Amino acid sequence: MSSVPLAGVYAAILTPLTADLRPDLGRFVDHCKNLLKTGCDGIAPLGTTGEANSIALTDRIALIEASAKVGLPMQRMIVGTGTPALHDTVALSRAALEAGAGGLLVLPPFYYKQPSEDGLFAAYAGLAERVGTLNPRIYLYHFPQMSSVAITVNLVARLRDAFPGMFVGMKDSSGDFANTKTFIEAFPGFEAFSGSEELLLDNLRAGGVGCISATTNVTQHLAQQVVKDWRKGAGDSAQQAATAARHAIARFAAIPALKAIMAKRSGDTAWLNVLPPMRPLSPAQVADLFAGLASMSGFTDLRAAAE
Repeated sequence: MSSVPLAGVYAAILTPLTADLRPDLGRFVDHCKNLLKTGCDGIAPLGTTGEANSIALTDRIALIEASAKVGLPMQRMIVGTGTPALHDTVALSRAALEAGAGGLLVLPPFYYKQPSEDGLFAAYAGLAERVGTLNPRIYLYHFPQMSSVAITVNLVARLRDAFPGMFVGMKDSSGDFANTKTFIEAFPGFEAFSGSEELLLDNLRAGGVGCISATTNVTQHLAQQVVKDWRKGAGDSAQQAATAARHAIARFAAIPALKAIMAKRSGDTAWLNVLPPMRPLSPAQVADLFAGLASMSGFTDLRAAAE
C-alpha cells in the first residue's frame, strides 16, 4: 500500500445499484474512471454518499475486490470501512488494504450514543491492532450529525501516540471549519479533509489537504478549479462558483439528487435506484433541481430538462 499523503478533490462516490438493489460493479467502475479523468484526484467509496450502511458486508467486500481486479488506481482510494461492529470493520479494512487502498475512512461505532473517550479509543485501537501489519493509513470520520459521535482532539492525540503513523488524517463533515482548523493546528502534517467543497479554499489556506465531498460526483470540475486557482494565490471566484452549485444541490436529499443528475446525463435510469429507506426525487423536485443548476458552469446540459 502507498504511504504517499493523499490530497486534493475526492468524491465521496455514489454506489450505482442494480434492479434488485445490489451494487452495480460495472457502472461503479465506469463512474470512478470518469471522475478521475474530469477533476477528481481520488475516490472515497463506501461512505455515507455510497449508502454503505445499507449495503451488505459481503457486497461491500466484493466491490472493493472488483475495483482492484479491473485495475482502478487503488492508491487513490480512501475506502469507507467503519461499522458499529469491530470485526466487520476489521474485515472491510483488511479487504481494502489487501486490495491496495491508499487509506481507510473509519466512522466511529455509532449505535451506542455518547460513548466515552476510552470506549472510542478501544474501538479504534482494536482496528489498529488487527490490521497494523498491513501498514494502514487511517482517516477518522467526524460526522456527528449522522453518527451522533464526535471525534475529539484528545482522542486523536491518544491514537497517534499509541499507533505512530497509522492515524494520519480525518474527514470533517461537521460543516464547522473552525473544528477542522483545530485539528490542522494541533497536529502538523495531519491530512485534514473538509466534507464539502464549500470549505475547500478555507481548508487549503489553513494547511488542510482538500475535500471529500458528495457533490463532487457532479461538481468535480468546479472544485478542481478552486485547487488550481489556490495554487496561483487566488481561488475566491472559483470557490464562489463551487459553493453556488453545492447550495443548489443541497436543497434536496443529496443521494437521490445526485443520482437524478447522473441518470439525466448518462441516459441511464438505473442510476435512479436508491436503497430504502431513501426514495428517488419526485419529477417536480427533479425539474426544480435542474432549474437551479442549469445556468451554472458545467450544468447547461440540464437546461432543457428543467423547462
